[in-house]
Amino acid sequence: MSKIDIEPLHHLSPGIFALEQAAQAEGFRFISRLISEWQSGVQRFDAPGACLLAAYLDGKLVAVGGLTPDPYAHEADTGRIRRLYVTPTARGRQIGQTLLQRLLAHAGPHFSLVRVLTDTTAGDAFYLRCGFQRIKDPHSSHALRLSLS
Repeated sequence: MSKIDIEPLHHLSPGIFALEQAAQAEGFRFISRLISEWQSGVQRFDAPGACLLAAYLDGKLVAVGGLTPDPYAHEADTGRIRRLYVTPTARGRQIGQTLLQRLLAHAGPHFSLVRVLTDTTAGDAFYLRCGFQRIKDPHSSHALRLSLS
């Protein structure tokens, strides 16, 4: 059985470039944007409530996902899931769901609502399976109200 580890990312590991290549092969540019914004200092997932998590399968980086305050929200207690990506070879093992659950657990003390933007049918189905609801907003496609702990 394969071992899955989820850890916070405090710096970009070399494995991020293989993740970027996999995403680009599928037509996704948001991992490239993550790298660019990290390198420029624009987004380091270090704001209050923010985090960037990585999933490793047998020691190899296979997924990444982040959480930040939502820059498009009018309420300060709204978070945003960002740059969630699982390589095609690692899909079907619930890595994305586990990663998202960890992001939402981190969000709980900081945000009462979490939003995300996806424009794919697979992303839509994934977020619906994870309890999100579709919303009509120019900057978000799905939202999840978090329970107060």
